[in-house]
Amino acid sequence: MLASTVLGVVVLAVLGAVMGPQWDPVPLTDPLTVETSSTAIGQAPATEHHDVRREVVSVQLDGATVEAQLTVPVGLSGPARAVVFVHGAGTGTYSDAFHEQARALAEAGVVTLVPNKRLDTYTLRHRDYVAMADDYARSVAYLRSLPEVDPERVGVYAESEGAWIAPVMAAQDPGLEFVVLVSAPVVPPRQQAAFAADAYLRATGVPHGVFRAIPRAVGMAIPGGGFEYVDFDATSYQRRLTQPVLMVYGTGDSSMPIVQGAVQVIRDAAIAGNSDVTVRYYEGASHGIRVDDQIVPAFLHDMTGWVVGLPGTAGASPKIAGDQPNQTFLAMPVPEPRWLHNGDVVAVTIIASCAVVLLAGLVVPVSRGAELAAVRRGGQRSGRRFAPGVARWTAALGAGAVVTTVAFVWYILVIARLALDYSSNGLVVTGLWLAIRVVGVLVVAVACLLSRSIVRNRAQHVPIAPGAARTVALVGVVGASAVLLVVLAYWGVYQLGI
Repeated sequence: MLASTVLGVVVLAVLGAVMGPQWDPVPLTDPLTVETSSTAIGQAPATEHHDVRREVVSVQLDGATVEAQLTVPVGLSGPARAVVFVHGAGTGTYSDAFHEQARALAEAGVVTLVPNKRLDTYTLRHRDYVAMADDYARSVAYLRSLPEVDPERVGVYAESEGAWIAPVMAAQDPGLEFVVLVSAPVVPPRQQAAFAADAYLRATGVPHGVFRAIPRAVGMAIPGGGFEYVDFDATSYQRRLTQPVLMVYGTGDSSMPIVQGAVQVIRDAAIAGNSDVTVRYYEGASHGIRVDDQIVPAFLHDMTGWVVGLPGTAGASPKIAGDQPNQTFLAMPVPEPRWLHNGDVVAVTIIASCAVVLLAGLVVPVSRGAELAAVRRGGQRSGRRFAPGVARWTAALGAGAVVTTVAFVWYILVIARLALDYSSNGLVVTGLWLAIRVVGVLVVAVACLLSRSIVRNRAQHVPIAPGAARTVALVGVVGASAVLLVVLAYWGVYQLGI
């Protein structure tokens, strides 16, 4: 019995290994060295202090209108520099983003516009960064039309997801004066998602076997279709960047390739003959350059000084400064699953298999109820029963396969929540994973017991599952459970080792 269980686990482990890609990120061996720990911008002038006035304006897009908050310095001596803010994935309106940045710039004499993100064409499944760049370009055009703004001195400030949009805007509009990229992913979204998942899982402390899920989940076609934007590559646009660029990262931001991103933009801009890329790293700052949910004051000062000081600050030294960044692994293309590439197939397979097990469990009771009803009408009992042990082990197999699958899905959701909260729970992370694997092995043992029971009864010429209902129930539970075990093996539950 023990030998059969071990053999079954080994077979599932091997099957799970060959069915899909492993996760083996490449270490980053070419670190980026800062020139000085000070983040101060060279040749940045002392900034004036202006009172500001705010108003909500409307920006006409192609097929839609969005509101935007315009902040104008009071007492300008002439047309001023201006900046349009481009939202990241976590924000969508002027009321929930860029308050500190817009105010700091406006008080220093820069007109700022924070437009609402266009949401009728922006969903979880469907995003078009090129079309979004066209929408934000309408805000640039609006600023250029204002008498308070010098149309030749309008730039873009983009954060997080917006840093995929800003290079498109800059490439398509060489007249933009500058680009600020904050917490920029740079690499395509699918690569960034895998990189972030790896970093989150390592921080959470999950067992090594869980990492197998990264390429198999991130690399597959996502259930329900859409998500074409996850393979958007901004490289071709970054290689047309002729404007001065300020890149800003927090060294506490594990979700972004903070070294690789800066290096790639520097190299891409160089292809366009542009060496004016300034990079700043802020110690311990997270995504959006925040510490304890508060934006870093030095960042506001430095960013404002760089913008106000243009063009003198564009190529000023030091080019790369601040806290020394550390990126352990490269963000790289995600291996595509060989077998279970289609997410719809994976989801349907799991749901359908669980449903088959549950429905099969109802077949025999319903059939037995029909037989009892026939007896009450004067018929005779059929006397049909599963062979000894078969019903018990079949029920245990189906229940165990479903419970293990549901527990695994729940575990992945818990891990995702812990990862996104940058927190850890050893009891859940390691304890629950081990519990799921132990239950998975017990399910294999139950399958071996069921197999042995069937073989023994056949040897004694005892009918295994007499009647159509019992045959359907047995075949349904065994078949669906086998599918669930293979799926669990695919996701690493039976991976050998921890």
